[in-house]
Amino acid sequence: MNCQLSIINSELIERSSHAVICAHVNPDGDAIGSALALKHYIERKGGQATVIVPNIFPDFLKWLPGAETILIQTNQNHKEQIKAAIDGADLVIVCDLNQPNRLAGLEEAIMQSTAPRILIDHHLDPADFCMVTVSEPGMCATGEVICWLLSKEGELDDISLDEATCLYAAMMCDTGAFSFNSNRPVVFEYISRLLARGIDKDQIYRNVFYTASEARLRLQGYLLYVNMKVLHDRHTAIMTLTNEERRLFKVKNGDTEGLVNIPLTMLGLRLSVFINEDTEHPGTMKLSLRSVDDFPCDQMASRFFGGGGHKNASGGKLQCPMDEAVERVKSAIEFYADLLK
Repeated sequence: MNCQLSIINSELIERSSHAVICAHVNPDGDAIGSALALKHYIERKGGQATVIVPNIFPDFLKWLPGAETILIQTNQNHKEQIKAAIDGADLVIVCDLNQPNRLAGLEEAIMQSTAPRILIDHHLDPADFCMVTVSEPGMCATGEVICWLLSKEGELDDISLDEATCLYAAMMCDTGAFSFNSNRPVVFEYISRLLARGIDKDQIYRNVFYTASEARLRLQGYLLYVNMKVLHDRHTAIMTLTNEERRLFKVKNGDTEGLVNIPLTMLGLRLSVFINEDTEHPGTMKLSLRSVDDFPCDQMASRFFGGGGHKNASGGKLQCPMDEAVERVKSAIEFYADLLK
């Protein structure tokens, strides 16, 4: 960790009058929750903060306090606001990513900004592109990194309900409701302290996991019955979804979130791969990988799909038709056959 400054109470934050907080492309619960938690923190301290993301985020996160203020780079109606925010920023905080290219369409503007940059993240091998880097790969989520920083400075027990709600959602989303990568006592210490701030963890869980649309439920059945292929000798399942099928089921943003986890409930399965055609870039296949035990999803994603992530939860993408993507995934699975027997 390169942390020459005390991040939370640093002069960079204390002196900032307008910060920009940005997160990775295809932002998930940890990215959105962490970014909004920082926004609420800065504003409670008397500053202003704008959260900007490269593209749309799931509908099931839109209830988070402050989500309605997020600017989206691919939204043409937000272009002028985004430019004004970045041009006027005296601080940029980058959340939940380790490489600037994960900013996608925001990368050029953020990297050209003369404002000092702070990186707060929990992924491996962060690039050196910020003045201050806080990288803690051993932590379950960027939300946990922020809890740790707040606790270190004696701030965690004084945060607002909105901050606590966003931080809990961030950690919950990145651990599958604390079902993986969260087997450390300190995680639950932070949860206890967030509960003391008044969060309703049961309501947060329902808002994220129990708000499925009819389209989501019908799509789930279709994918499992028609589109899931099980490679029994490799203890692996592959599911696919094209944009044509998405239109057929009237799938909305967020309806596919978490579907990759479902095959892992099958007895004996070790790896699940979901190939999902990108709605904003047809012909690009987004891959989500989930595993159990010691299978290294991050290595597979990095070696074969130009991606990365965590040991049991990673992603990548391929520029090819769906049929070819399936064959390339099968080739990757064969490469790791010894680990999947």
